[in-house]
Amino acid sequence: QVQLVESGGGLVQAGGSLRLSCAASGRSISSYVVGWFRQAPGKERNIVAAMSRNALGTYYADSVKGRFTISRDNAKNTVYLQMNSLRPEDTAVYYCAARGGVYVARGEDEYDYWGQGTQVTVSS
Repeated sequence: QVQLVESGGGLVQAGGSLRLSCAASGRSISSYVVGWFRQAPGKERNIVAAMSRNALGTYYADSVKGRFTISRDNAKNTVYLQMNSLRPEDTAVYYCAARGGVYVARGEDEYDYWGQGTQVTVSS
């Protein structure tokens, strides 16, 4: 099975950018569909973006379309989330997740492997 470790979170002003990384170990990340989720305090964990194994298929939540970009570097066994034009409402713990198969799933319960999360705080 694969282990996932997120990094790159932090405090940023509104309008700023951050790039999150998700380093995989144990197995090649190329074997998995990957997704980024986030959970704000008192709220459910929701999908932000997801990407197919070959990077040709992507999904973005409406709230981040045009601002966030998911990418993967299978050679480095790493997944990224580039976040631009950040807003205070983007403040959350961000999680990387992976699932087997080919379907670019959107539901939390469809992912099998999770990282520990990284905090992103956007100040106004």
